[in-house]
Amino acid sequence: MYGKTGVEFPQRIVCLTAETAEIAHLVGAGERVVGVPGTARRPEAVRETARVGGFTTFRVDRILALEPDLVLAFSDLQKDVVCDLIGAGLPVLCTNQRSFDDVLRAVLLIGGALGCEPAARALVQDMQDEVKQIREYSSLWPDRPRVYFEEWPDPLIAGIRWVSELIEIAGGRDVFPELREQQSARGRVVRPEAVIERDPQIILASWCGKPVDPVLIAGRPGWDRIAAVKAGQVHEIEGEDILSPGPSLMLGLKRIHEIIQAFQTG
Repeated sequence: MYGKTGVEFPQRIVCLTAETAEIAHLVGAGERVVGVPGTARRPEAVRETARVGGFTTFRVDRILALEPDLVLAFSDLQKDVVCDLIGAGLPVLCTNQRSFDDVLRAVLLIGGALGCEPAARALVQDMQDEVKQIREYSSLWPDRPRVYFEEWPDPLIAGIRWVSELIEIAGGRDVFPELREQQSARGRVVRPEAVIERDPQIILASWCGKPVDPVLIAGRPGWDRIAAVKAGQVHEIEGEDILSPGPSLMLGLKRIHEIIQAFQTG
């Protein structure tokens, strides 16, 4: 694809995260993606693409062998590989989204860099329309249940900002809303006793690729007093639906909305 000046947009793209690969495909640049991480599974076509490593464990030589003219990365957690790639002379676009609005902006930024701005804007509009619909539906509920989202079990880590925001859009109340301002996971560590004190009515968990154990959660000392545990309201959310800051967040939003809706009508 060429821009107005006749200069070619990137033709060989390596994505270091699942959501950058998903965005590239959804805006119409999927055929230009030549490398993805092992976590990339959406859309189906991405599964046939060469694998270049994990979220923080990449083979720089494998990436260089693909001769990319753009690498797409995400967050400060990938700063080491980004530094190595830049040092090797490759152009790297690294987004660092934390809020849901940041996710939408990342879609526009990546779409623009790939020469697919109209498709990126259409994708963002679709996401915004879906959010508006769910927000309007949940606004009719007189009460919003208290929700605790657990991103990691040891130590306990509460949800990142976009998760907290999606809980509210879906009709719930994050029991640790003050932690959404924390940029790193270390800033979102919570004490088990603090969860008991805030007494969530729904517990959601996604353990960064590790299977969630609801029995372990319910069996923590003193957690039998938590309303969510007593009511059997402990739910796993697939990590690729809630922890990958791209279009797949809409699946996580729908799932959380379904859980809260069932709670409201149960």
